[in-house]
Amino acid sequence: MTIAPQADIAALRATFFEGILDPAHGALPGEQIAIVVAHPDDETIGCGALLGRLKGATVVMITDGAPRNLADARNYGFETAADYASQRLAELRQALAIAGVPERSLIALSIPDQEASLRLVSLATRIAEICAERDIKLLLTHAYEGGHPDHDAAAFAAHAAARLLSDRQEIMVVEMPFYRLNTASAVYQQFRGDGMSLQIAIPLTEGEKARKRRMIEAHRTQQTVLEAFPIEVERFRPAPPYDFTELPNEGRLLYEGHDWGMSGERWQSLARAALAELGLDGRA
Repeated sequence: MTIAPQADIAALRATFFEGILDPAHGALPGEQIAIVVAHPDDETIGCGALLGRLKGATVVMITDGAPRNLADARNYGFETAADYASQRLAELRQALAIAGVPERSLIALSIPDQEASLRLVSLATRIAEICAERDIKLLLTHAYEGGHPDHDAAAFAAHAAARLLSDRQEIMVVEMPFYRLNTASAVYQQFRGDGMSLQIAIPLTEGEKARKRRMIEAHRTQQTVLEAFPIEVERFRPAPPYDFTELPNEGRLLYEGHDWGMSGERWQSLARAALAELGLDGRA
């Protein structure tokens, strides 16, 4: 495979950003786009309305949504992680069907929830394989924001995959905000105002909001969690060139306040080791 000409990438970028800014544009070509997200429901939170317009896009779901400590599973009435994971996959399929995404477009990697950051090398390698197999030229993924370690692992893997393939095909990474820690509380679906990259806010039409509500309702086990997320706007920006050995969000890490098995120090150690094994420097 040869590297995509700059003109092809520029055309795809123009098609993507100009298209999503214009609701009247309707359907958008998505055959060379992959949405790489961490948990079942992240596809709905981050780009549920956009999914309804992207035709032919690939959805890569990194985790199975079922932490192995069973706290969430039992809270929702499941005795095993496998049963809970099966339910979350069924909910995901229903949400994607509402958006008009066929089941063949879903690639579920089924990494245990809260463990994606422990598999950074294999995750980045698999994302690179998918990109090569499907001639992906745009990856839509999480911002690196210190909200959930699985989210940051998804961002790492997308950026690393693009770097791994850089001698064969150029891949643009576009990101979505989910949640991060502000000075004292969580902020939902807001990029940091750091001027690193152009930010695009897409107000949803009434029809898009109605469809997104139906997608949210499809994730039946996650209703309490999803209440915190607004549905009026979806935000995107070209991803900046992160240094994944540096902590995001000025070191304010929301996940350190939760029992998710991750600290900033541990993340840095895992990221350094993965980048070294992949043959990449810190700025993936």
